[in-house]
Amino acid sequence: MQQNQLGNSDIKVSKICLGTMTYGQQNTEAEGHEQMDYALANGVNFIDTAEMYSVPGSKETQGSTERIIGTWINTRKNRDKFILATKATGPSANFAKYMRPLNFKPASIRVALTGSLERLQTDYIDVYQLHWPERTANFFGKRGYKHTPSDEWEDNFLSIIETMQALKKEGKIREWGVSNETPWGLMRYLQLADKHDLPRPVSIQNPYGLLNRLYEVGLAEISMRENVGLLTYSPMGFGLLSGKFHKKEDTELSRLNKFKQMARYSKQQSWDATTKYLEIAEKHGLSLAQMSLAFVNDQAFNASTIIGATNMEQLKENIGSADVSLSDEILKEIEEVQELIPNPAP
Repeated sequence: MQQNQLGNSDIKVSKICLGTMTYGQQNTEAEGHEQMDYALANGVNFIDTAEMYSVPGSKETQGSTERIIGTWINTRKNRDKFILATKATGPSANFAKYMRPLNFKPASIRVALTGSLERLQTDYIDVYQLHWPERTANFFGKRGYKHTPSDEWEDNFLSIIETMQALKKEGKIREWGVSNETPWGLMRYLQLADKHDLPRPVSIQNPYGLLNRLYEVGLAEISMRENVGLLTYSPMGFGLLSGKFHKKEDTELSRLNKFKQMARYSKQQSWDATTKYLEIAEKHGLSLAQMSLAFVNDQAFNASTIIGATNMEQLKENIGSADVSLSDEILKEIEEVQELIPNPAP
């Protein structure tokens, strides 16, 4: 499988990354181990997780995903065989009720990292990420930025980068990245890192896919010109782009049915756009899942596409998308839908 270099680092990641946020709720420990075994055996060298997983977050399940990955690492003795990424949780009223102080002060970042290392049963993280900004600038279900007085925060960008440098020197992380960040936020990190000769973020993990292409506005150019690769999440729109809901093949365990509060992809516009994308895929003899993932995989700014699956059939189909290329005709038809129903999922 093709591998892409992250930023100016020596880390190379497969263009498919195994997402794990279902481990501990929708997937058992044994199922998680089976998925990771299969992924590594089929060219995937990149696994992504977070301290708050599994999803939806709760006191009872916080850290469950990292613990499952940790028992797999301990059992397989394979830590040197793959790239591991995890995330420090940003401010959140819900998570603050049961997690550490949710800020990115040096002490808090260290507490978060120590917890992740213990649960993952490893002594280093390859790519350590900030899960979302401390600013109220970017979150699920919101388009664009609107300034409010409550958006004032302690400007600690430089402190964060200095903390990441210290953690690199201590050997606890190899590189660092951001997630759910804005163009302004990413450029500010880059500018400060360059100005003070500190380590740049090598990646940004944001949503991108057929139902949400807002990354193309601003951030895509930064990715290309500043060499910060996108780690795409939600390329399948919580499973809507599998086509199973349109084909009446969904079950009560399907994510959009099981977690109705996570309604980012449940609006009528997303359903209508997916109907049209399904028609394109079937016309050209492709599954909608593989067409959706292949579209993301081949974007020049995309370093790796994070896929998740609750069963092995889904996992095999998703990983198989790495071998699918879309014709100019298919791409033209996709653009026609985007023009008609642009970015239906914020």
